[in-house]
Amino acid sequence: MDQVTFRSDTVLSDVHLLLPNACHLMKRLNSVGQPVFTSKFRILQDCDGKDSSGELPVCESTDATNVPRDEDGDLDVVRMPRCSSCNRDAVCPIILSQSAATLTDEEEDSEEEDGARDVIKIEHTMATPLEDVGKQIWRGAFLLADFILAQASMFKGATVLELGAGTGLTIYIYIYIYIVMAMVAKTVYCTDVGDDLLSMCHRNVTLNKQHFEPQESEIRVRQLDWMSDDFCTDADLDFCWTDAEIADLHDNTTFVIAADVCYDDDLTDALFRTLYRLASNIRHPSTTYISIEKRLNFTLRHMDVSCEAYDHFRHCLDQLQQMTAGKMNFTVEPVKSSFPQFFQYERVEQLEFWKVTAERL
Repeated sequence: MDQVTFRSDTVLSDVHLLLPNACHLMKRLNSVGQPVFTSKFRILQDCDGKDSSGELPVCESTDATNVPRDEDGDLDVVRMPRCSSCNRDAVCPIILSQSAATLTDEEEDSEEEDGARDVIKIEHTMATPLEDVGKQIWRGAFLLADFILAQASMFKGATVLELGAGTGLTIYIYIYIYIVMAMVAKTVYCTDVGDDLLSMCHRNVTLNKQHFEPQESEIRVRQLDWMSDDFCTDADLDFCWTDAEIADLHDNTTFVIAADVCYDDDLTDALFRTLYRLASNIRHPSTTYISIEKRLNFTLRHMDVSCEAYDHFRHCLDQLQQMTAGKMNFTVEPVKSSFPQFFQYERVEQLEFWKVTAERL
């Protein structure tokens, strides 16, 4: 009898699954025909533990005694009056078509008027094939964003490189981390592969430009393929690097970040090769922060619950720290997730945060 293989080619992030439907707004179709949604995420508190209005965080529980109730103690819900003489306006469906990931002048004006300082707008897809999961939003990115906001003074004025993922199998991007980072850093290089994905990232930068323009921060969306040893410098291609940008990256970068990018062994190996290569070329000692969600899966091969991708990630961390040959010394340590939570998501115990420090011998 042939071996039975179970396969599903659709993945949906828990962030989108738990977010109320009212928070999703379908906007367009991307270049490959996938529906693109816009979601809004509110920053619950500032670094002093207060929200944007100076009050206590909105995520705290409210006083139940202030909720209106009827004489039986049930919630008193105000309902809209019925009007039999009123005619509803005709509603016509909107036919979405494929469009480039660029904002029109009308959209830019609308976003500027609607932009709140404590709200981040993100365009993303949902329920994608495995190779496009990077177009969704995942809990590991929220954890990293929380850490960045909690340690804003540490990142202030820094040059930061975000390592996405995308090497044939998977394209990974956490767009809102770039937006959050730009609120405190001087320069952020947002990297990944794939024109459609990078275009979406650039569009989200434009949607949220009210967060970083007053601070004169700069976000540069660039292509970085982990499977290649060289930067893309072809001027005829979008999101290519200039010689000046490569020099700036090597001379000034002090922080590297990556969020939930290790779930495929080949991709994880490419990540650590890229991390070693970059750390060897960066002039100053650098610190890398990696968030990851430990996902438990039942596998027929082991007939048990396992975390193969996570186990391989830990193996790569150990190898990096034990590396003796070469000119770099790496120190690996876990970071406790005790810092404040600035976004509304479920911070499950499977979320982990790691710090990797690189210094020349």
